[in-house]
Amino acid sequence: MNQKERMLAGLPYKAWLDGLTEERDANKVRIWRYNQLSPADREARDKLIREIIGKYGKSVTFESPFHCDYGWNIEVGENFYANYNCTILDVGHVKIGKNAMFAPNVSIYTAGHPVHPDSRNSGYEYGIPVTIGDNVWLGGGVIVTPGVTIGNNVVIGAGSVVTKDIPDNVIAVGNPCRVLRAITEADRDLYFKDRRFDVDDYRGSTIPTDAAF
Repeated sequence: MNQKERMLAGLPYKAWLDGLTEERDANKVRIWRYNQLSPADREARDKLIREIIGKYGKSVTFESPFHCDYGWNIEVGENFYANYNCTILDVGHVKIGKNAMFAPNVSIYTAGHPVHPDSRNSGYEYGIPVTIGDNVWLGGGVIVTPGVTIGNNVVIGAGSVVTKDIPDNVIAVGNPCRVLRAITEADRDLYFKDRRFDVDDYRGSTIPTDAAF
């Protein structure tokens, strides 16, 4: 195996060999161009983000600034939205389901280094995939660490550090992140804590794929 193959297999690898530096450098240029585009130039932004991201659905929005290592190792479903300053270290594969929402300063880290200093100083590092399900909302400043799977219909509270898998249909918070409670049918009619909707069109409606945020 060359170093890229080792990286994709989740094995220890050296990030400066076998063309990996050149791939990251090329992506840095694309990311720089994307982050310099005018917010008003929606067509150019949409075209370029689809050149950066490996697999994507109908509606994909990354507010600037956005940063990632390779881009081609990221997969997002339809109706994806990431607010300002999203960082994805996609050394390992990152798969995100449909209708996912990221608040500002969300970071997904698949990359890591050995704990022992002698091993770490050898230059070897690793990438372990991260999977995020459908209908997931990550609050502001959430960090997802290597190897984590977050289930469907999950809300992760702001500032949480997710180090272990999170099951479906729960609210989870904290550092380290832990399940707080299940999401129930009673939550459907609330928009914030105990505040109830004063409109009716929240039931069964979805964001249009051409909606402009």
